[in-house]
Amino acid sequence: MFPRTGFPGPTRQRGAIGLMAAAGLGLALLTMLVVVDSGRLYMEQRKLQRVADNAALEAVSRGGTCQAGLSAAAYAVQSATRNGFVVDADSTVATSCGSLLTGTDSLRTFTVDASKSSAVRVVVSDTVATSVAAGVSSLFSTGAVALNTPISATAVAAVPTPSLAQLSIRSTLGVVDTAKSNLLNPIVGGLLGGSVSLTAAGWNGLLNSNINLLSYLDRLAINLNVAAGNYTQLLNTTATATQLIQAAVNVVQANGATAEVITALGNLQVAAISGAPLKIGEILNLQTGTPTTGLDANVQLFQLLQAIVELSNSKSAVAATLPVNVLGLVNATVRVKVIEPAQLSAVGDPKLAKADPLGANRIYVRTAQVRTLISINLPVLSTVLGLTTAVSNLVAPLTPVVNGLLSLNLVSTLGSALCLLGAGCQQIYPDLVPSTAIDISLDAGGAVSYVTDYSCPTAGAGTKSLTARTKTSLADLKIGKIDPTNAFSSSAEPTVAPLPLVDLGIRTCYQFLVLPGRCDPVVHFAAGGIAVMVDSKVAGTGTTQDLVFASNAAPYPTPPNLKQTTVYQSATPSSNVVTSLAGTLAGISLTMYEPVNTTPLGAIVNGVGSLISGVSNILQPLISNLLGPLLDPLLNNLLSALGINLMSVEVGANLTCGQTGKAYLVI
Repeated sequence: MFPRTGFPGPTRQRGAIGLMAAAGLGLALLTMLVVVDSGRLYMEQRKLQRVADNAALEAVSRGGTCQAGLSAAAYAVQSATRNGFVVDADSTVATSCGSLLTGTDSLRTFTVDASKSSAVRVVVSDTVATSVAAGVSSLFSTGAVALNTPISATAVAAVPTPSLAQLSIRSTLGVVDTAKSNLLNPIVGGLLGGSVSLTAAGWNGLLNSNINLLSYLDRLAINLNVAAGNYTQLLNTTATATQLIQAAVNVVQANGATAEVITALGNLQVAAISGAPLKIGEILNLQTGTPTTGLDANVQLFQLLQAIVELSNSKSAVAATLPVNVLGLVNATVRVKVIEPAQLSAVGDPKLAKADPLGANRIYVRTAQVRTLISINLPVLSTVLGLTTAVSNLVAPLTPVVNGLLSLNLVSTLGSALCLLGAGCQQIYPDLVPSTAIDISLDAGGAVSYVTDYSCPTAGAGTKSLTARTKTSLADLKIGKIDPTNAFSSSAEPTVAPLPLVDLGIRTCYQFLVLPGRCDPVVHFAAGGIAVMVDSKVAGTGTTQDLVFASNAAPYPTPPNLKQTTVYQSATPSSNVVTSLAGTLAGISLTMYEPVNTTPLGAIVNGVGSLISGVSNILQPLISNLLGPLLDPLLNNLLSALGINLMSVEVGANLTCGQTGKAYLVI
């Protein structure tokens, strides 16, 4: 006998194989059902995705927009219909226009913006029969069994990345020494409204630092609570100079700026006491629809701050009064106002700019237009140049000559009798006018530059180049008597009136037979006079030239891609600007007043024109010698510190060639 064990014998295991076979077959059938059902859903989803992909591609390829006219939505529906998708209440096609934004994680995201069409998103939705698994799951739920399941597919298509060009314009300031630092501090402080005290190391730190536009605008958007990626809105959002500088502080701190740079920025921020609303778009020009990559460019930190300072001053209601000791002037008042701020950088598609260089899609930069008003006290004129003595010596012999002419023309026998009877006789009364000051107004702007042409290699052949038409601006010089209350209008040029120097007045004197002679008060300028006035455009018609940045335009290399080191060219200045301005000062013309009425003395004064011409010939060099020394401090110091150099303008260029081909899927 066999001993009993705990295991059943063969009789007790009969049928186990059948049960296992049945369970395995059931599992196989269930797996097959899941596979087939999942495959059905996958094919439906794939079919829907194909419809969405084609619809998005067609909407972009046909130039569809979300504005009135070319409708991206209509093109998407037409494409879906041709691919067998019937649009109804349960089957929809939703189309959105916008742009792409690449985040710090290098992932693309679609930003909805109906005003842009660089990217189009299409969402196709449909319903299919509920899957078996979902149906079984719903049996154990309390709700009703859903017979249909919604599915959707999303596709984002974009046009090929366009070529992007960046123009920059800058001052030629390279190194700041102690002398320049002492000049920049009061000028920049005066424009900001506060006090600036930066060391030469601080200024040089700003000169040697770059800031990324994309990072700067992103930070500014956070500080101003503007939606991320909406750069068009950001450029038109108002901010204060303090807020604009603060965004720069945040960016350079994150990038590990030196202590000198951080301290310099903080000093400028404290000095920006004006709360006038500013728009960053007035100094940074971004072409509408420019992709985010167009903002990924660098500019010099000093230039950005310089433009912010000028923008702040242009919005101020008052002009900045500068200490004259920094300009080497004495007994003078110097006021400066930025009439038009600089636009230091512009980014856009050169293809659009080439089609209309000065149109809405232009890539255009300019230096600031600055108006300077200098009032010089006339005691300086008299003491330094001896004007009072010279005029007095020349006026003295004028009286007997004119009186002699008066006696020949008026004092006849009958006239003498009339004078003796008390009828009165007219006499000329020359005198030096006790004017208080002579005014000099100078409007100056360095240049404008804009893209007119470009080329990118195709199929490995061709030259990468960018052409920027550059025009040097004129300097508008006015000398005479200028009303300071209207001198800094942004909409109109200041008006200048002649500044009187010599007064040819008339007085009537009486001779009596018994009583001594008596004279009436002098009627000033009744017989005319001599004055000084200049109202002219300096430097003729300026200079226009095409700056070509290309590999075959040595010594200037091919324009580098955006974000790489910018290549600069110096534009030819206006023809002999300094010589022309010096010549204008040296060739000041004196204006001769006409008599104020029909007095007979009019003909007499005209008759002694040669004598008055002699007076003018002596006065003219005296005034010129007074104004001439202002040329160097005004041009070389003040304007250069403001980023305006009439003798040297530098234009920089970057060019990133885009993709070729048709629309492509990006998401």
